[in-house]
Parts: sequence; C-alpha cells; structure tokens
Amino acid sequence: MAAEEGKVYVGNVDVAARRARDILLGKLKLEDAVDWATSFSLWPVHLTTSCCSTEFAATFGPRFDGEQFGSLPWVSPRQTNLIVIEGTVTRKMACAVRITWEQMPSPKFAIAMGACALDGGLFYNSYNVVRPWEVIPIDIYIPGCPPRPESVARAIVELQRKIRRKHLAGEWVRTGWRPDREPVKPKEDVCSWWRG
Repeated sequence: MAAEEGKVYVGNVDVAARRARDILLGKLKLEDAVDWATSFSLWPVHLTTSCCSTEFAATFGPRFDGEQFGSLPWVSPRQTNLIVIEGTVTRKMACAVRITWEQMPSPKFAIAMGACALDGGLFYNSYNVVRPWEVIPIDIYIPGCPPRPESVARAIVELQRKIRRKHLAGEWVRTGWRPDREPVKPKEDVCSWWRG
C-alpha cells in the first residue's frame, strides 16, 4: 500500500474481486447467500394495532437493542419485509394491515404478537375483532399479554432460523414465489368500509 498525492493504492481491485467471487461461488450457493442476507435484514414496518406496541418499541430501545439481531423498524411499507401484528386487529384496522402487506416487497414475513393477535384475547367474542391469519399469512406467533421484549427478540431469531432452514428467501429468488404457503385471501372484503 502506497500513498502519494492524497491517493491510496491497495492493489488490483479487479483481481481481488475475482478471487472473492470464485471463493464465494465455489463454496456458497446464491440461494444460501440470499437466505443469510435476508435473515439479517429484517425491517419491520411500524404499524401499531394495539397495546403490544409498547413492548415492540421496548425491544428496539437501548436496554434490549433489537438492532443487534439484524432487525430495524422502519416507517414505510415499501422498504420493509416484516410486519408485526401488535395485538388486536379490528375490522377497520384489518384493511390497513392488508394494504400495508400488499405494499411490502417480496419476500415478506409476518409475526403476530400477543394473546389478542393469536385468538382475540380479552375480545375473543367481539363482533369487530378479526384474526390476523384471516387477513395475511403469519410465520411466527408470540404468546403472552403482553409479551415481553425478550419474546419479540426470540421471535425475530426464530424467524431468521426459519428463513435459513427452509430457504424461504432463496426459494423466492429462484421461483418468484414462497412455496411454503398460498396467499391468504380474506374471507370477506376487509376494506369494504373504506371503498365505500
């Protein structure tokens, strides 16, 4: 390495890039690389449906630091690949969940957290509660009321393992579709109130 006139020369970058490519492609399949990269690039959309959002926020606070797991909450669904259903989903909120899900790029994943997201919780017999799996496909469920931040972190780690073990992202790159599930079509039009 030599420096002259403010420039640093490291060597022939083309040769180094070719060697790195040969090493990676010789030992690692593209699907495996995509699975690894996706599992450590989970960006949950910040969509608050209920009171579990405080525990979700605590997961990414300084005490638990959810970013160390390769996950970072984001505000726009078009730049995210994970949606976390944070508690009760009402009929009106189901429309927002479905619209957000449709805007997210593939491959995308979903986590349902809290007793209300699992089966309605305290509101199990209410006329306005919709189960999240009736609106979007769910990958991981977190029980509890409310689930602790440690549970949310564990769910993120479990989702990462599932992505790598079942090759969910790599399979999507190869086939253009997630083979482990068919798309969930809501039984009823959850956005009928909004479309008028």
